[in-house]
Amino acid sequence: MKKLIIILTMLSAWQHGFAQTPEKKADSTSTQPKGMQAYNKVITDKAKNKSGLFTVSQVDTKYYFQIPDSLFNRYMLVVTRYLSTPEGMGAFGGEKANEQTIYFEKGANNTVYLRSLQYKQDVRSADSMLAKALAGSNENPIVGAFAIKTTNPDNGNIVIDVTDAFKKDNPMFSLESKEKTEKKLTSLADDKSFIEAIDTYAINIEVKTTKTYTSSTASSGSITIRLNTSIVLLPKTPMRKRFFDERVGYFANKYVLFDDDEQRAQKKFIIQRYRLEPKEKDIKKYLKGELVEPKKQIVYYIDPATPKKWRPYLIAGINDWQKAFEAAGFKNAIVGKEWPEDDKTMSLEDARYSVVRYYASETPNAYGPRVSDPRSGEIIESHVGWYHNVMKLVQRWYMIQAGPLDARARKMHLDDELMGQLIRFVSSHEIGHTIGLRHNMGASNATPVEKLRDKKWVEANGHTVSIMDYARFNYVAQPEDNISPKGIYPRIGSYDKWAVQWGYGYYPNAKDEFEEEKILAKLTTDSLAANPKLWFGGEGKDEDPRSQREDIGDDAVKASDYGIKNLKRVVPNLIEWTYQPNDAYDNLSDMHKAVVSQYSIYLYHVLKYIGNNYVTKRTVDEKGVVYQQIPKAKVKAAIDYVGRQLFVAPLWMYPQEIDQLISLKTADQISDQQNQVLNMLLSPGMLYNISLKSIQFENAYTVPEFLNDLQQTVWVKFTGDEKQDFYRRSLQRGYIEKLGMLLLPKEAEPGKALNAAQRSDIRLYGKQHLLKLRDEIKKLEDASSGFNKDHFESILIEIDKIVNKLDKTAI
Repeated sequence: MKKLIIILTMLSAWQHGFAQTPEKKADSTSTQPKGMQAYNKVITDKAKNKSGLFTVSQVDTKYYFQIPDSLFNRYMLVVTRYLSTPEGMGAFGGEKANEQTIYFEKGANNTVYLRSLQYKQDVRSADSMLAKALAGSNENPIVGAFAIKTTNPDNGNIVIDVTDAFKKDNPMFSLESKEKTEKKLTSLADDKSFIEAIDTYAINIEVKTTKTYTSSTASSGSITIRLNTSIVLLPKTPMRKRFFDERVGYFANKYVLFDDDEQRAQKKFIIQRYRLEPKEKDIKKYLKGELVEPKKQIVYYIDPATPKKWRPYLIAGINDWQKAFEAAGFKNAIVGKEWPEDDKTMSLEDARYSVVRYYASETPNAYGPRVSDPRSGEIIESHVGWYHNVMKLVQRWYMIQAGPLDARARKMHLDDELMGQLIRFVSSHEIGHTIGLRHNMGASNATPVEKLRDKKWVEANGHTVSIMDYARFNYVAQPEDNISPKGIYPRIGSYDKWAVQWGYGYYPNAKDEFEEEKILAKLTTDSLAANPKLWFGGEGKDEDPRSQREDIGDDAVKASDYGIKNLKRVVPNLIEWTYQPNDAYDNLSDMHKAVVSQYSIYLYHVLKYIGNNYVTKRTVDEKGVVYQQIPKAKVKAAIDYVGRQLFVAPLWMYPQEIDQLISLKTADQISDQQNQVLNMLLSPGMLYNISLKSIQFENAYTVPEFLNDLQQTVWVKFTGDEKQDFYRRSLQRGYIEKLGMLLLPKEAEPGKALNAAQRSDIRLYGKQHLLKLRDEIKKLEDASSGFNKDHFESILIEIDKIVNKLDKTAI
């Protein structure tokens, strides 16, 4: 009987250890389950305990998590960021190094498992038959196993030793393999790696570590970095998903959806967005169309390392989005704030806080990432990366694009007010990314080019409908237009407001995300029909010339001609505008390269009209086609532009007064660019694209028309200007060389197969063109004398060589 009472007492104590009870002083004699130590033997009197999401106990150099029963199988987002890195590593303090979703699970034999959530598939209904099938086929990987050291008799919390999980190279709490490979880091040196501190808060735990890796790129043979790992408790009930529509530009998480009522699995995408909802008392007001404040405001803090004079502009760039959120029905939905430096409970690395981090870096850039719940797309936090040298970038853009329009741009060190306004626009752009918006490189196409010169219109509306475009400044405006900075700077536009309305509008009357998807699909279709300027053009990576980076206006030829007019005003002033005492012409060299780069941007904007289509994403419920022919007149205008602005050598870009200061290597630069463009225009791929378009559309531009138009830009009479004639002769020799490569490809050698382009009609077109061109060149030869006559004679000899080889080769 005595033995039975003892056994029952032990069972009672064991059960008590897993139940939540009011706190009381731990009994050092409490009995633990078999194989475990007494609580006070593990968490000794020397322990430093911190209460929060988990109680964290430090005993000497060991760290323990005390996990309550309620937090097993709860999903947690793990975000690891760099705290500090060696110079030259290519990563900076505050940047994200890893992101995972994990959960702790009770296992057999007094073990706690750490699993990684793999959210790649889901079911429409948790009660469906497919839900059972999916549950039976998916197993989240175990990425860690912890022996239960003891249980806390006061509250039943399970105690595990997490020291090695953070000190060593666990991929959940350290660097991903890909990140280590990119940074050329190999094995971890245990004796040089340690935990600095673990802090715990209401919904998150912050772990600071120092880790040393061997590295073949370091002169010392090793690299030491400091990391901060945030473990953030995700909502028990995920936010309602909002499905991606490719007609609106949001970042999205992909998964596969299974539905009992569907005959195939569906690829679905969940947009990334903050959880923005009205307060319960304001829902009726919201549904009536009144602006209401959200339950939880979106707050971005400014890194205290940010120079004080730039903080107000960064905050203004954040607050500019308030108008966009009003389109979604919320007032004061987003705000920028100074970091409260006197609040010691807050940490910049804490994943509960979104921060604009200021990096002392030469990198001329800024970026706006997001960390989101993989189950719902809910954005948990974001750290905007702001590099010090982004100011160098915007100063360069502003001088080159707006120098003729704004006298304040005509120096290397801009006034604080001007630089502040440029910082503000970059801040707005990056915050747009952090709230979920992708680039919309088609936005600027919504503005007619001539409106960019209309002072009243452009100052009222801006030069692009989206801050998410790379439409930097209004380079089309001319000095005589007298346009103020209101018509030069980018700003949040009508597309941005509509996109925020689409992504953040609240639909409580929709029973689920699938019904909401139907509501939003109709909203999108109706909105685009009513206002085509809301078109989302994507990242500018497809064939559509309306969607390009760094362009503005609806006509690249007209816009680029205006842009070059302004560049021709910039170049003669570069020596004066770049002057700074004791500068060894580094400023002049840098800004001249910026001019050449801007010229090339204009050129390639125009070239995209040739051989491509307009592409407008639509659903079956919308009117109109997806693929549309680019008007022939636009393609012809593009070829004419190349003839005027490139094949007539742009010597204006390389004046002698600059050349004698920084050695411009004019001949190489101009000849190289002419040669690159000829390579592109006379490539098999380009001619093949044009031929495909000619059979796809009625009255389309044909290959013979294209070759004839191109011929007219290259084979012209010499002007007598020796500099221009020098480049023209080189251009013409290159033309024949490219034709020879087209007609006599290396792949035509025995045993080598032709590709699709070479098997098409383009070589026949090329042969016809070459024979016709030979006759035209004979006429040019007859009308020439001296050096130019010799040039044409040598060209005819090269043509005859190609023709002779063609006669022996089947096409």
